[in-house]
Amino acid sequence: MDLISLILSALFVGLIIPAIISTVYHQYILRQKLKNLPQKGGFPFGMIFEYIKRTNYERLLLTRQNMLHFKEGIFVNWFGIKPFINLYKPELLEIILPSTMYIEKGNPYKFLDSWLGKGLLTSTGKQWFHDRKLISPTFHFNILDKFAIVILENRDSDKMSRERITTIQAFINKAALDVICETAMGVNIRAQEVETKYTATIHRSSKLLMDRFFRPWQWPNWLYVLMPIGKEYESGINNLHKFTREVINKRKIARQLQNDSAKSENKDDEFNIGKQKRKAFLDVLLDQNEKDETPLTDDELRAQVDTFMFEGHDTTAVAISWTLFLLGNNLDQQEKVHKELEEVFEDSKTPASVKKLSQLKYLDMAIKESLRLYPSVPIILRQLSQDIKLSNYTLPKGATVSIQIAFMHRNPQIWPDSTKFDPDRFLPENSKHRHPYAYIPFSAGPRNCIGKRFALLEEKIILTAILRKWRLKSVKATEAVQYETSIILRPCEKIFIHFTPKK
Repeated sequence: MDLISLILSALFVGLIIPAIISTVYHQYILRQKLKNLPQKGGFPFGMIFEYIKRTNYERLLLTRQNMLHFKEGIFVNWFGIKPFINLYKPELLEIILPSTMYIEKGNPYKFLDSWLGKGLLTSTGKQWFHDRKLISPTFHFNILDKFAIVILENRDSDKMSRERITTIQAFINKAALDVICETAMGVNIRAQEVETKYTATIHRSSKLLMDRFFRPWQWPNWLYVLMPIGKEYESGINNLHKFTREVINKRKIARQLQNDSAKSENKDDEFNIGKQKRKAFLDVLLDQNEKDETPLTDDELRAQVDTFMFEGHDTTAVAISWTLFLLGNNLDQQEKVHKELEEVFEDSKTPASVKKLSQLKYLDMAIKESLRLYPSVPIILRQLSQDIKLSNYTLPKGATVSIQIAFMHRNPQIWPDSTKFDPDRFLPENSKHRHPYAYIPFSAGPRNCIGKRFALLEEKIILTAILRKWRLKSVKATEAVQYETSIILRPCEKIFIHFTPKK
């Protein structure tokens, strides 16, 4: 045996064999801890091949099939040697979501690090508590009330009249992007007038991330960045970061040139976006950051703004699109929305105020029902920091819990005729006995969506602007349109709707 062969043999015996033994041992211990739970997928590959060969929509159907089979609201899905404990029963979620002990996101969120860094979506522990406290004031209701005017200025439903049958996603995405840029970034990018690649880049990046999750050979970062697909992803993320950094730097420079707070408030520090002057979220964030004892670094600030940009426009845009699509497929319910709008606004042509919006109870129920059927964020992953007892089962420390919001929202044990669009589910008399964790489109507990009220306000304003002028009829039936999870629950195709002017 030559020297090289001897060295390789020694390495194999000294390093690789112990690593294999250690992996097998830890797998045995882990599987012993989980053996009492309902399970899908055996050692060593689990369900990996079942998922790889399917489309994203087929993967959702497979998970739903498993959910219907395991009626206890819990089962383990082995993906390779990694277990994902799926939960879709409110009584089980009630133990995890309200607790500050289980706020750590699951390992797959690490794929987002190069994009969103340790922003509010991905951070945990002391950093998350610090950042949440720092950012919460930017979503104060009085601020949202002022920003309603920004949203009103940016919606223009007349753009829909260029074609009687049109796809809605592009228009809604651009409108939502304009809103979040002015409110979060303080910049009017005129996305509805000027072509921008920002939304397309986000959608492509999200799809690449989901594809990566189902391809374990792409998990190591050092290998992923060498692949063509990894290089494409990094290029897209760099473009998103470049835009964000430029805006932040412009705002910082403007603030440094201000002589005093009065001058700042009346001139540079607020954008003139209509007759009223308001601070953008970024300005409020910078104000808070200057007062804080441990301010955010430039990269941390950029991560927070990137998080606002992504979650603040993409989730809202897809929610509005799904609501329009569902109303276009359920004409009786749509007629109730129109009747309510006519009662509230009568013959007025003025934009909706926050006070008027609060009177739209049926539209509010329609939005809630749309978010039940198509929650913008369908899955949340949590990493358990310690053992936890759920029902008759003990989940071990370090396990990844997959909170299946979309499947719980369609669980027939909770929602009779669960695939039917029925806003009356949210009438007070129909909701009062429902478990508080049966409906969580914005998550729940300390890590719930910080922008929930802002998102609902934006949805109501844009939907009201469209529905006051148009009647809708979807070209395709609900069951004919497939959907997928690419972080956000979005349709697999363009949604076309026929628009008829209201008389």
